[in-house]
Amino acid sequence: MKILNCICLTIAIVGALNWGIIGLFDFNVVSSIFGDGTILTRIVYSLVGLSGLYLIGFYGLVCRDDA
Repeated sequence: MKILNCICLTIAIVGALNWGIIGLFDFNVVSSIFGDGTILTRIVYSLVGLSGLYLIGFYGLVCRDDA
């Protein structure tokens, strides 16, 4: 499970950095590497989305109030 957590976290971070670059510089790293609207681009975006959904479960671990 730890490996899956690390993979999902890494993919989500890459996605977040891509969105940051889009917002700051209007440059899409994923599209520039794999092309606009290609199957590889869609796979990357799908993996980012699935990783984000998986990481929603971390809220219970990270954001709980133990006080």
